[in-house]
Amino acid sequence: MNTICVNLPVPPAVSYEILIGAGLLGELGPRVRALVSPAVPTCGLVSDTNVAPRYLAAARAGLAGAGFKVIEYVFPAGERHKTLATAAAGLDALLNAGGGRMGGGVERGTPIIALGGGVVGDLTGFISATLLRGTPFIQVPTTLLAAVDASVGGKVGVDHPAGKNLIGAFHQPRLVLTDVATFATLPARELRCGLAECIKHGVIRDEALLTFIERQQAAIMARDPGKLEELVAWNVRIKVAVVQADPFEKSVRALLNLGHTFGHALETLGSYSDLQHGEAVALGMVAAGRLAERRGMISGTQRQRVENLLVMVGLPVQRAGGIDVEAVYAGMQTDKKVAGGKIRLVLPKGLGDAEVVRDVPEAEIKWAIGTLGA
Repeated sequence: MNTICVNLPVPPAVSYEILIGAGLLGELGPRVRALVSPAVPTCGLVSDTNVAPRYLAAARAGLAGAGFKVIEYVFPAGERHKTLATAAAGLDALLNAGGGRMGGGVERGTPIIALGGGVVGDLTGFISATLLRGTPFIQVPTTLLAAVDASVGGKVGVDHPAGKNLIGAFHQPRLVLTDVATFATLPARELRCGLAECIKHGVIRDEALLTFIERQQAAIMARDPGKLEELVAWNVRIKVAVVQADPFEKSVRALLNLGHTFGHALETLGSYSDLQHGEAVALGMVAAGRLAERRGMISGTQRQRVENLLVMVGLPVQRAGGIDVEAVYAGMQTDKKVAGGKIRLVLPKGLGDAEVVRDVPEAEIKWAIGTLGA
């Protein structure tokens, strides 16, 4: 029997603009319209109960002014609602908007817009990736954390009781529009959580970013627009370079997970209620840094500098109320980055560099977890 082989070249991922500035929310309608056919009648606008009361009306007005019929879906805020059930309800809202008739509601050209933080972006992207096998996706992050991390790179998904982000896809946005003026309404705790991801980027790629945060921490916490624009742009450039080199996380992109394997386990064990994502990542970075120092990859001075910076911006370096080492370790074993049954950890090599380590013994990982409750 002859075998027939047909080669199908797959085009690379499309490029897209990441716009950063103050007042950009007012430009949302025209910029989305410029991305899709003038004949597309509808757009989907997804937000949560924290963000919608502040910014949904302005986004809706801008989109309507650009000729869109706006189909809205607002879901309860919080990581615990980033589930398949919430996504299914969003798909129902979009598909039923035209009475269940194609042409009366959504179509393949319908842009789906995420207005909110990382939870909104992840869940909306998952909806967009699965709706009609993929629709144009627009990110409008309203938190520092989402602006510097979740909105860039196309990783979308929902959580599962077994762990965070275990169900998802790669679905790149067509546009990321970051209006730093929306950070003015962020609670201080949320702003600090965004700084955890910024510090992570500095540790793995650019020590100068750590210096910038150390020197500009007061201005950042005061929501100085110029400093926020500079901070977001700096971090986005770092993430863009990593994603361009490895769009589907086969190699170097894994370095963006510094602190996340420890952190996701902490979040899952707390049912996404007692720790915010940035706080869990901060604790994860502390554990990774201490483990790296023990293995001779980073000096005590470098490790302490990172911990001091975390404390400076108001992030935790110890787990309040102690820590269940065995439970956290078990949670880490369900992480999506486990390969061949082994936990893969990202550990810093000095400051500005990191590597994926696959051979860390169980006892060392548990030791690092234990230091968080000491």
